[in-house]
Amino acid sequence: MPILGTVASGFTILVTPTVEYLVVAGGGAGGSSNQSAGAGGAGGYRTASGFAVAAGTPITVTVGAGGAAVTPASANGNKGNNSVFSTITATGGGFGGGLNNAGGAGGSGGGGTGNGIYAGGSGNQGGYSPVEGYNGGASRDADGDYQGGGGGGASVVSTLSIGGNGTASSITGSSVTYAGGGGGGKRGSGVYAGGTGGGGAGAGGYGEIAAVAGTANTGGGGGGGSSNAQSIGAAGGSGIVIIRYPDTFAAATSASVSPTTVGGYRIYTFTANGSITF
Repeated sequence: MPILGTVASGFTILVTPTVEYLVVAGGGAGGSSNQSAGAGGAGGYRTASGFAVAAGTPITVTVGAGGAAVTPASANGNKGNNSVFSTITATGGGFGGGLNNAGGAGGSGGGGTGNGIYAGGSGNQGGYSPVEGYNGGASRDADGDYQGGGGGGASVVSTLSIGGNGTASSITGSSVTYAGGGGGGKRGSGVYAGGTGGGGAGAGGYGEIAAVAGTANTGGGGGGGSSNAQSIGAAGGSGIVIIRYPDTFAAATSASVSPTTVGGYRIYTFTANGSITF
């Protein structure tokens, strides 16, 4: 991986590239409720270029799993799991609130439950700048039917019960949107959509329509549950870690995934835990 270079004094040095990264955590799971529950928040979204790596030192890559669905009715969902590349950590998405609960904090916050007004969880739990995600939506009473709050997304706070939209990245050479919040559960006809970037739609239709899980390897939040048989919230989507650098540098000396070469870059995409040595 390193390229040999010579300085004026005649000493040989190793030159390694700086890398661009995208680290997306697992999305949170939607809550479960016999009224209507909050959706899971999107996994934290972190990206930057110019990140220095050392030659010969293995870097562990962790791809966060989405929060698992919960089977008991009226229970909070599970928070998503963190994704990590070197010193960069993206925070798992916040859980969706179950009956009479606020949404959980996370990379993006989960939505509040129905059956009253309960707040959405806070986003950017890691306290990063720029922020890794936004707040979830509060629950509400619409036309006499309780509605769960949507999960926050990487680019915006949830709008009422609709999941917050994610953020697009072209690190792979094509534009892909990641980290959308889930849609809140709806105690009434129809469903609330998840945000762009893998957010799952909430349950609805008085229990006839099941909540949808966040899309794998997007960090999307899971949809919130609703009444009757479909009270169970859906799981969050797993995260992803992507690294790229100019292809004028050699391939990594060791990596658990094979690179692709697109547009003048070597690109390493991790959809499961692994490691890389430059």
